[in-house]
Amino acid sequence: MLKLMAAMAACALAQTVAAGSANTIYKCTVNGKVSYGDQPCAAGTGAELAVQAAPPPDKAAAEKLASDKLRLAELQKDRAALEVREERERQRAAKAAGALRQKCERLRLRQKWMEEDLRGLRGEALASARQKAQRQAQALAVECPA
Repeated sequence: MLKLMAAMAACALAQTVAAGSANTIYKCTVNGKVSYGDQPCAAGTGAELAVQAAPPPDKAAAEKLASDKLRLAELQKDRAALEVREERERQRAAKAAGALRQKCERLRLRQKWMEEDLRGLRGEALASARQKAQRQAQALAVECPA
């Protein structure tokens, strides 16, 4: 679509330049070399070539170009809004991932402390502490798999 619009713009520019310049081209021959220009020949032989006037701009093409420009502007605006939304979503996801990592680290630390506490216990307190450590390990496995 951009290539089409660029080509249409180039055509419009060429028509404008052609309409703004004189409709006469001069063919000059100097020392056997031929050149063309918009000024009469200074030396040598020359001929004046008639150039047809450029056709008037196509109204339908101009309207289509204007319509395409509006549509392009809308698409660019929509794309910019989408990129903003995607960036916000990436930031939210990164924040959530950071919070989850922090929670998992906290659970791992609690499990480590419970295992350290188990080493110094004996008797009934040991059985109760083992059960708590086992539950802590299960909570860690559920919240932070692998």
